[in-house]
Order: sequence, then structure tokens, then C-alpha cells
Amino acid sequence: MRSTTARRLSWGLGVSTATALAAFGVAAWRATASPPSPTTSGVAAEPARVSDPSPPPEQVAGTGGEPLTTDEVRRARVAALTPGLAAGAEDVTGAAGPEYLSAEVGEGAGRHAEVYYYDYRTERLVKQVVDLGTGRVTGSYSATRMQPPAAHREVGAALDLLLAGPFAADLRDGYAAATGRAFAGRDDIVVTAHVYESRPAEPLVRQCGAHRCLQLVVQAVDGPFIDLNHLIIDLSGRSIARLT
Repeated sequence: MRSTTARRLSWGLGVSTATALAAFGVAAWRATASPPSPTTSGVAAEPARVSDPSPPPEQVAGTGGEPLTTDEVRRARVAALTPGLAAGAEDVTGAAGPEYLSAEVGEGAGRHAEVYYYDYRTERLVKQVVDLGTGRVTGSYSATRMQPPAAHREVGAALDLLLAGPFAADLRDGYAAATGRAFAGRDDIVVTAHVYESRPAEPLVRQCGAHRCLQLVVQAVDGPFIDLNHLIIDLSGRSIARLT
């Protein structure tokens, strides 16, 4: 099994992007069981402070290399989806327009967004560079056999194909074996996915890499994983193969 875990892709045109990894810190505190001893210094104790748990409102625009704000992503997506791209591409469902994957802050002077789409009609990854100051597309690039991590809609589409196809029993049986109860539907599971690229000894999925293929990672809501590594879902061909 091979997965694509980086969002930064090397382009033949000399343009690169990188996956930004977020690190989260965990704050801990300790409360004493007994009240503090009375002070005899004559200095009044500082009153207790209550922090506001509500996060501050998100700023409209970032600066420098800060991650894109929600508003910047929205504006970048509007600008990046040019009329030609909207009319000539197809998304994961076959509808007009490319499938949106992700957006991240670009490098260089000024504030830029790099917006990624997948065109299922041409099997190409598309990168649109948007100047957030002017709202204009300043660069447009595409390449075949570039397979970044799957977007949420793509994972949902892959699950839909599995549930409606001939291998749905693999999920139901695996769920029953892992949990001891019958599968009651998609609300019973949490699903993510790896992008899958074929190896020479796998003729059933030899198109994966040129096509957009996923290998689902399925977990019951109460914890156990359901092993479906043998099923490869070809989103481009809307088909499923079982590896032996």
C-alpha cells in the first residue's frame, strides 16, 4: 500500500508547494485540595481570574507566510475557478467544474494563494495561483500523475461507490467481525482514505496513478478498525477492484 501524504508537489514547470503540518500543544493544570494559607504580609491576594473560553474572531486577512484565513480561501477559490476551468473540467461526480482539493499560502513577495483542483475529465492536477491583493490569477499549472491527498468529497464519493457496489458485503461482514453487531449504515463508521498508486504486480489496478484511486480507512464509531485494504476504489473509472 502506498499513500501520498504530501501536499507540496514538484512541478515540471519549476513550481513547488509544501504540506503545512500543524502542531497542537496540550495545556495541563493542577488544583490543590485545600485552600491556601492566609497571608500575613498585609498584601491582598490577587483575585482569581476567569479566562474567556470563546476563541477570538478570525481575522479577514493574514500577513506574510501566515496560513490562509477562511475569507482568503473563499476569495481565492472564486478567483481561481475561471470560466474556462469551470466549463472544461469535471468533478468527482462527473458534473461540470473541477474537484476542489485544497488551498494554501504561496511563497514570494505579496500575499498569494495556491488553489488545487483535480480535473476528472483530463486526469490532471491543476494549480491556480491567485494574487490576494488584486484577486487575479497570476499563474496556472497542470500535470498528470500527480495525486495529492483525497478531499472530503472524494472520500464520500468512494464510500458511496463501495456501498452501492458488489463489495458492500466486505464492509458489512468486516464490521460485524470487528464489533460483534450488524452494520447499520454510514453513520456507524468514520472514514478517511489513502491515495493508491499501483505496483507492477497488480494488473487489476494498473490504471491507479494515472487515475485517481483511493484505499479506504474505515473505523467503527466506537473504535475498532475494519480491514478493507484489499479494496481499491477507482474514482476516475467509478469501479472497485479486490486485490488478492
